[in-house]
Amino acid sequence: MLYEWLAADSGIFNVLNYITFRSGAAVVTAFLVTVLFGDAIINFLRARQGKGQPIRDLSLEAQLSKQGTPTMGGFLIWLGLVVGVLLWGNLTDPYIWVTLFVTLSYAVLGFLDDLAKVSKQSADGVPASVRLLAGFGIAAIACAFIMGLHGAHTPAGHAEWGPLNGLAETIASLAPETSVEPADPAFSGGVAVPFVNDYFFPLGGFFILFGMIVVVGSANAVNFTDGLDGLAIVPMSFAAASYALIAYLTGNFVFADYLGIQFTPGTGELTVLLASMIGAGMGFLWYNAYPAKVFMGDTGSLGLGGMLGVVAVAAKHEFALVIIGGLFVMEAVSVMIQVGWFKVTRKLTGEGKRIFLMAPLHHHYEQKGWQEATIVIRFWIIASILALAGLATLKLR
Repeated sequence: MLYEWLAADSGIFNVLNYITFRSGAAVVTAFLVTVLFGDAIINFLRARQGKGQPIRDLSLEAQLSKQGTPTMGGFLIWLGLVVGVLLWGNLTDPYIWVTLFVTLSYAVLGFLDDLAKVSKQSADGVPASVRLLAGFGIAAIACAFIMGLHGAHTPAGHAEWGPLNGLAETIASLAPETSVEPADPAFSGGVAVPFVNDYFFPLGGFFILFGMIVVVGSANAVNFTDGLDGLAIVPMSFAAASYALIAYLTGNFVFADYLGIQFTPGTGELTVLLASMIGAGMGFLWYNAYPAKVFMGDTGSLGLGGMLGVVAVAAKHEFALVIIGGLFVMEAVSVMIQVGWFKVTRKLTGEGKRIFLMAPLHHHYEQKGWQEATIVIRFWIIASILALAGLATLKLR
C-alpha cells in the first residue's frame, strides 16, 4: 500500500523497491504500533476477562501467582504484524496472502479456545480433536494453494492434480512471474532433501499431507512452549529471523544459485511479513516480560506456529524447521514421550510412570527448583544457537 504508492517516485523513495529496506521499516512500524496500543488493549482485555486466564494447579507457587493475568495478548502481535505488512509488503504477492490466511485462521482457532477457557474459568477449552481437525483443514487448503503456485514454475506442470488440473492452473496464474525457472520436474510436489543440491524427493499429491503435518506440528509445538513469561516469543523471533533470511535467499536467483539451494520465485516477499512479526513480537515482549502484564494465549501461539510452518513449506525448507525451531521440537517431544511412556507403563504394570517430573520440558525444570527467569533465559540461549545452526546448513551442500 504505502510502499507501492511511494515507490512509484523514482527519486529518494526508490529505496522502497528493496526488500531489505522495507523489512527494516516493517520491524520498526510493527514494534511501535504494538507498544503504543499495548496498554489500551491490555486494559480492555483485563476489563472483559475479569479473573483473567485460568491457571492450572501444577503445585508450583510461581504459576499460581500469575492468576488474574489477562490472556489473548496475541491480538497485540497481530495488530502490529498486519499494519506492518499492509504498509510495507507487496500485496500482489500470493505467498503473503496464503501465510496471512494460515496465521490469522489459526489465531481465530486460538481465540475460540481462549474464550472458552475464560468463559468457563477452566483450563479446558475447545476439544483438542476439534482444534486438530480445523487445523488440518486450514493447512490442507494452504498447502494445496502453495503446491499450485510452485506448479507454475515446474517443467512437468500440474500432472499430480489429475482431474483438478484446471484448479491448479488457476492457482498457478497467480504465481509471481520470473524469467528463471526451477529445473527439477518434482519441484511442485516434491520435498527438498537436506544437504543435497537441487533435488526434490517426489511426493506428488502427498506433498499436501506432508505440508499439513509440518504446519499443524509447528503450531502445536509453539503452543506447548508458551508456558512462562517471554518463553515463546523470543525463540519465535529467532526462528522468524532465520526464515526471513532463508525466504530472502530462496527468492533471489543469484543468492540461491550461489548457495546451491532451490530458487523459489516470490518467496522473498515473506521477509517483510516475518520482519513485521519480529517487530510485533518485540513489542509484545515489552508487556510479556517477567512479570507479564498479559499472556499471548492460544490466540498468539497457534498463529505464530502456523506461520512458521507455512513459511517453511512455501520456501521449500521444511526439514530446516526441525533445527531452527529445535526448542519447540524439544518441548513437543517431551510431551509426547511423557504421555506415551505413561500409557505404556500403565498398560504393562498397571501403574503409569513418568520420565520427566512434568511436561512440557520447562515445567520439568520448574519442578527441579530452577527460577523462572533462569529457565527462560537459558531456553533463549538454546533457541538462538539452534537458529544459527539451522542457517549454517544452507552452505553444507
